Amino acid sequence: MLIRALRNDERELFNSAVRHPLQTWEWGEFRKKTGLEIERLGLFDGGKLKQSLQVTFHPIPFINKTAGYIPKGFMPDENQLSSLRKLGKEHNALFVKLEPNVSQLASSAGEGHKKIRKFLKDHGCQPGRSLFTRYTFELDLQKTEEELFSQLSSKTRYNIKVAKKNNVEIFENSTKEGLETYLKILSETTSRQGFYAHTPDYFRKMWEELKDSGMIKIFNAVYQKKVLVSWIVFILGDTIYYPYGASTREHRDVMASNLMMWEIIRFGKSQNCKNFDMWGSLGPEPDPKDPWFGFHRFKKGYGGELKEFIGTYDLVLDPTMYPLFRFAENWRWKFLRFRKKIGI
Repeated sequence: MLIRALRNDERELFNSAVRHPLQTWEWGEFRKKTGLEIERLGLFDGGKLKQSLQVTFHPIPFINKTAGYIPKGFMPDENQLSSLRKLGKEHNALFVKLEPNVSQLASSAGEGHKKIRKFLKDHGCQPGRSLFTRYTFELDLQKTEEELFSQLSSKTRYNIKVAKKNNVEIFENSTKEGLETYLKILSETTSRQGFYAHTPDYFRKMWEELKDSGMIKIFNAVYQKKVLVSWIVFILGDTIYYPYGASTREHRDVMASNLMMWEIIRFGKSQNCKNFDMWGSLGPEPDPKDPWFGFHRFKKGYGGELKEFIGTYDLVLDPTMYPLFRFAENWRWKFLRFRKKIGI
């Protein structure tokens, strides 16, 4: 198998072999606009491209090193790890973070993932701090609409009916105006719930790069001519994804978010999608005190299967400095959590 960099005129070829929005050429171009360096590799067999891989390189403050990151790529083999080592050293990387888009049912993932994790550890990878959650709910959209509605939880079905009774309506507004509406609602959501979100500049750059790809869609839930909920979804291949959502505190009793999720499911079916990836959840035994428990419970109500990914592993390129980096990283996150707890 030949592994080589992809040229700028090979965008369509590269995209033909990716399986997740964060591995597309367009996503890489967007990340370039945020100041990152991008590398793209193609894995050829018999002269045909079999897999594409995109790596972003992020500067690490104070130590003149970078960190490579491969979100939702394929599972690399020994030769591919060797290529990533070489690429990482060219970018003076401390490590390359791997988060393979490989999952199994959470109830049976233990043994299936055990061999893969051993392979990674045997080839210089260590468990790293996750940027993506280890679990997600995935919904099979090949079922009929009637079957999908029947497998919703009774509470979810009730809430959808409440939203319809209150004449909540869902509209697509995949425009720059729609993005600004999302950003306005997102600002209220983050200030109310106290969680981290990307900056408006991040989303505006993302929109500019992805808007002509057909991959990004924006939906609004409207009640009495006011947008209560705004979501950004991605579509790639046979899968629809729900990465970003925001809601106001007004009229929460009309259950606009519940209807939004149901209409996104119906939209995915209309686009011939086979799967709906809800982009993250807690594990099989979620803690009700976890700040993300409400999101987990909300998504669970739509009847998807809980999937577990392999997890996050760092391909370590500098074994001497890496432990020091992880020690500093752990203390940094403890400090940030403490600041949030005391409200600084």
